[in-house]
Amino acid sequence: MSAASRWGTPVSLIRLEGSDTRRFLHGQSSQAIELAKPGDCLPTCLISPTARMRGLALVCIDDAGADLIVIAGNGEAIRAALDRVLFPADNVRLGAVQPATLWQWQGEAQTEDSVLMRPGVDLGSGPNAAVVLQRSDEELPPWLADLPEWSGEQVEANRLRHGLPTEPGELNDDTNPFELGLAQWVSLNKGCYVGQETLAKLATYDGVKQQLRYWETSEALEPGTTLSSAGGERAGVVTSSQGGRGLALIRRSQLEASTLQAGGRELTISTPLAFIAPPTGAGGQG
Repeated sequence: MSAASRWGTPVSLIRLEGSDTRRFLHGQSSQAIELAKPGDCLPTCLISPTARMRGLALVCIDDAGADLIVIAGNGEAIRAALDRVLFPADNVRLGAVQPATLWQWQGEAQTEDSVLMRPGVDLGSGPNAAVVLQRSDEELPPWLADLPEWSGEQVEANRLRHGLPTEPGELNDDTNPFELGLAQWVSLNKGCYVGQETLAKLATYDGVKQQLRYWETSEALEPGTTLSSAGGERAGVVTSSQGGRGLALIRRSQLEASTLQAGGRELTISTPLAFIAPPTGAGGQG
């Protein structure tokens, strides 16, 4: 196995405290949080009433409340949106947005269980990998600090290969969780929450019209580049790029294509490593 290495992602940390914290977050995000236990770390999508993407977050539960760790999206905007729907009767105290870093690693490392979080989704280091949250006033554990750190280019290349969405390319008013491969971040069995009706319809009626894919080609492409099939049919659009590789939203009719075209250049198309296929026929259970 190759030597271990680490990389960090800047995140926004929002602290919520009070007896209604889990119920409140349950209703304002896509994951089943109300029955979560202290120590649980759950992945969730923050979405609009029409299930458009606002952000991705981890909810880490403890006895006093929860840490909402916004790993993609605008933390200040997400906090403001939560504050607007917080009623005086809700026993929830919403803290200010604090900067933090979410650390991951690859390879063998002498970890400490007391600092590990296990969200159960692939954040770039595997589907069952642990992560470490470093608050702004904390030092890294020595075992993690001693690992060599990836460059920014390596971090971005890894994000693209795993298909981890970020704004504005993938997180915007035109995308929903199922298009971005985030089925594990959504509960269809928990009842009413913001965006639930739209997501249930998408699942029940197999209504996802596009999906995220990884692409590679010999030349650089810019976000916004239109992709087409070999026959000239519009196939999708590039959402993120790093030279000759990136992410694109591909129309349903072209999802089986292994190659597509962009201005006469051929792209190879594959499913991102962390992408989970949208559910079908599973909506409306809540």
